[in-house]
Amino acid sequence: MSETTNTNEEKKKPPLNGRRALPPNNSNDEENEVPEMEAFGLIPRGFNPKDYLCVVDIHMFKEPHEINKQQHHTDKYYSPKLIVRRGQPFQIQIDFNRPYKPETDRFWLEYLIGRYPQQNKGTYIPILIGDVLKPGEWGAKITHKENNSIRLSIMSSATCIVGKFRLYIAVWTPFGILRTQRNSAIDTYILFNPWCQQDAVYLDDEKEREEYVLNDVGIVFHGNINDLKVRSWSYGQFEENILDACLFLMDKAELELSGRGNPIKICRVASAVINSRDDNGVIAGSWDNTYTYGVPPSAWTGSVDILLEYYSSKQPVRYGQCWVFAGVFNTFLRCLGIPARLITNYSSAHDNNANLQLDFFLDDEGKLDTKITKDSVWNYHCWNEAWMTRPDLPVGFGGWQVVDGTPQETSDGMYRCGPASVQAIKHGHVCFPFDAPFVYAEVNSDIVYSRREKNGTQVIEKIDTTHIGQLIVTKEVGGDGMMEITEEYKFQEGSAEERLALETAVMYGVKKQTTQDTRYQPQMDVDMDFQMQKAVLGSDFKVTITFRNRSHNYYTATAYLSGNIVFYTGVTKMEFKKHTFSAQLKPSSSSPFDVVIKSSEYMSDLLDQASFHFFVTARINETGKILATQKAMVLEIPALRIKTKGEMVADKEMSVIVEFTNPLKQTLENVTLRLEGPGVLRTMKKEFRQIPANSTLTWELKCIPKRPGLRKLIASLNCNALRHVYGELNIQIQKP
Repeated sequence: MSETTNTNEEKKKPPLNGRRALPPNNSNDEENEVPEMEAFGLIPRGFNPKDYLCVVDIHMFKEPHEINKQQHHTDKYYSPKLIVRRGQPFQIQIDFNRPYKPETDRFWLEYLIGRYPQQNKGTYIPILIGDVLKPGEWGAKITHKENNSIRLSIMSSATCIVGKFRLYIAVWTPFGILRTQRNSAIDTYILFNPWCQQDAVYLDDEKEREEYVLNDVGIVFHGNINDLKVRSWSYGQFEENILDACLFLMDKAELELSGRGNPIKICRVASAVINSRDDNGVIAGSWDNTYTYGVPPSAWTGSVDILLEYYSSKQPVRYGQCWVFAGVFNTFLRCLGIPARLITNYSSAHDNNANLQLDFFLDDEGKLDTKITKDSVWNYHCWNEAWMTRPDLPVGFGGWQVVDGTPQETSDGMYRCGPASVQAIKHGHVCFPFDAPFVYAEVNSDIVYSRREKNGTQVIEKIDTTHIGQLIVTKEVGGDGMMEITEEYKFQEGSAEERLALETAVMYGVKKQTTQDTRYQPQMDVDMDFQMQKAVLGSDFKVTITFRNRSHNYYTATAYLSGNIVFYTGVTKMEFKKHTFSAQLKPSSSSPFDVVIKSSEYMSDLLDQASFHFFVTARINETGKILATQKAMVLEIPALRIKTKGEMVADKEMSVIVEFTNPLKQTLENVTLRLEGPGVLRTMKKEFRQIPANSTLTWELKCIPKRPGLRKLIASLNCNALRHVYGELNIQIQKP
């Protein structure tokens, strides 16, 4: 063969590497061409395909009210195509040009996915017609024959690839195989099946399946440990084009099609592709309070807009913070059929060297030294749990797995986290993949306050073993309340089991620095407590420091209060309040000290989530010992009010009214309102130039609800001076 012809050949073929016979098959979107006539040899001149069995029509029973979508719990998907769950039979009907004769006619089905279908990879699936269906294995049998039509019951494998398959019907003739034409209307989506016992994501409780797979709205718990706040989030996993957008994420992550039946692999690659770091994924994070050329994280009310924008632009959507990553990840998991829930961990450690301790360094005045303190405590951090078996781990570590799409630290060179078994984290068995030590540290770290003396030695002033991971919560099943799941992650604080789990974690290589106990001798007979008044954004409030002297000695203390405006990640933006005072501590008595904080001191620099962080350090002058405490606080942010007018019936126009009163002493400028409700209305946006102080804005809009039942409307308001303003309303849409 001469050189020239060779290069032409190479141009036609996709590039191969030395290890593969075929290029990687990692796009659900690409297709191969399938011949309609596959000849066995020379075809005689008199051959007429019409003489043989011919397919005239195929009925997929794919309407929401028909048998397939009803039985497979996929009737809510806003898609005209057939959507079924794996490992469970579904029905189709084939109309031929004449009655089917089983003695002489031979036909079979072919399901194909991707561009290079291969039988051993599960991307080309020929199905012969048999007499019985084996549970959880591919097969088909005839259930009904009438005139020229037959009814088939088809069973898919409980481990098959999840994605969009193309269907062909092949008929055998003596001269070759005749196939139906490519017809995208009969494409079939196959999803995970939590209702099927052989599926890796099988969940045995119907109420939990309704919540963790079928509920398209949820709750995000935020705020901080002293002031829990709640907002709704629209997952919208059944909305138009969302299923295709979720399948596209796996193409974007270049996950081989043959790996797409495995929920462990899917979660691992999805946790990387949800954030834009290192792979141009879905959401770009921003934690610095500047959101130029993008939507502030607090403005989003749900996942649909984000996923659809990414699906069409293929560029990261700006901007997200942890609950946005977790909300979109939850949509992705529920959409594919993997049971999932959104988790909030209050006082979450971001330990940047995984040594199970957060190092807070104080300078010689007892102030936090921000230059050398690298670790931080997030007021809260949201991640997800996905439900699946873990055949790759020893028995007992299946069930809920932590997956986290927020880019915090790299894992195997990429920003991703999980799946990590919750059970393994609780018992300290952090040697099992993936990323268990990092999650263990998020819920179990100690805070160590140390001070550098003039001669350079480090003195440990205080060790706080209970501040981190104080409360871990998720939305309750079947309601909007909070369900505490702290004990799923850790044993009772201070119990023997907790110590044992910690020792196990240390044995498995979670670094724990030993603190020389000789250096650390705290002041035992004086306690310091710190309390804050609840306060609404824009008002003055007071904080109270109380010393309790339990000894018979008379002490004096020099105390320093530092008030900081912080990001919800615990990173300080600036100190806005410094207050030093001295205190006389009489024997066996309590002494309270009040400090007033004026709105004029904090309003100009306040960040998104209206978070403060107070550090109080006090030196007992007689002993030189230091008392230290810290507390986070979140101001109350006013809410939006949502009302409806007129009757609420599916397919009939109704009115929604959103109202907001500006509580600040200033005019709000360039205000954006958003409103959405899955099944009721697509996200609507409206801009207002100004809302003067104390005045009320009203926005009325019309919509036509699509789905009857209990639905939720969710609204948000955003402007530079005020963010994280939300409102919601449950409404009952009647059947027409």
